[in-house]
Amino acid sequence: MTSLSSLVTIERHILDQQGQHPGATGRLTSLLYDIALAAKLIARETTRAGIANILGATSDENVHGEKQQKLDVYADQVIFRMNDHTGRVCVMASEEHDDLLPIPAHHQPGYYVLIYDPLDGSSNIDVNASIGTIFAIHRKITPGDGHGTMDDVLQPGSRLVAAAYVIYGSSTMLVYSTGNGVHGFTLDPSVGEFLLSHPDIRIPAPGQYYSVNHGHHKYWSPGIRHYVAWLQALEDTDRQPLEHRYIGSMIADFHRNLLRGGVFVYPANERRPNGKLRLTYEAQPLAFIAAQAGGYASDGIGDILDLQPRDLHQRVPVFMGNRDLVEKAEWFLRRFDRDLLAEYEKRR
Repeated sequence: MTSLSSLVTIERHILDQQGQHPGATGRLTSLLYDIALAAKLIARETTRAGIANILGATSDENVHGEKQQKLDVYADQVIFRMNDHTGRVCVMASEEHDDLLPIPAHHQPGYYVLIYDPLDGSSNIDVNASIGTIFAIHRKITPGDGHGTMDDVLQPGSRLVAAAYVIYGSSTMLVYSTGNGVHGFTLDPSVGEFLLSHPDIRIPAPGQYYSVNHGHHKYWSPGIRHYVAWLQALEDTDRQPLEHRYIGSMIADFHRNLLRGGVFVYPANERRPNGKLRLTYEAQPLAFIAAQAGGYASDGIGDILDLQPRDLHQRVPVFMGNRDLVEKAEWFLRRFDRDLLAEYEKRR
């Protein structure tokens, strides 16, 4: 039996974090708790998706031309409706929508910007593999008390005030950071509450795993091929190779590497010269969490958190995990892909 003195709910933890910042208004605290509540609702449906008849695709596609899953739509609506009326958010942006999601005119806008990927890895839904939700929170930077604008959304990751993700797997976990370390909570379904299970997460060193889609090998640049061969220690019999793990859900691969050490790689390739992952919805918030856990995230040239987004659905190559493993990727790209890097840097 767990000692009652060791039980820390996510609400208590968020409030304790707020107490470390004199002058805090409590708005961010409340927004984070709204996110936790949305995660509980989504988790409830992911665990009963088959019997609730929400598995499978809809007849619609999202802005990226991807077939929308029913659970995608549900998660997107839950997050929006949980935050459209609270007075804490001035504008939202979802990976499932082409444009910004404004706060309805009859509700008072707030001081925070909420950006989210409602269901990462949704292609895994029908095969019962892990999926997740990603959140990024900025402060409003445009003047006045009105609704948020595109300028409020398109901020560098270095300006994030908080980021979080939820992974729906054998258990449901919520991991978040407000710039004061990374903390993980596991949902106890018997009481319907997130309880602190992983305080002060730090990425272990040395890294154990690398996560990359080897099916794209024929499209990789020379630098990526050399880097992956280095991860496998193919030319160095005295060095232990990293073990390969790849699920096809960024959240699941990132979460494993966060807890066990390793690197997640989704590079640019011949078919996707700018990469596949979205800067604002996926790369920025997870890069923020990685940095707070002692890791590093790069687009192959430099820190993802330093990138200034140009548009809402901008894509970016991603190398994320233990700092030494990510910096090694940058080294290989500089050595073998100098011309390609020069072309990519023009598009950054």
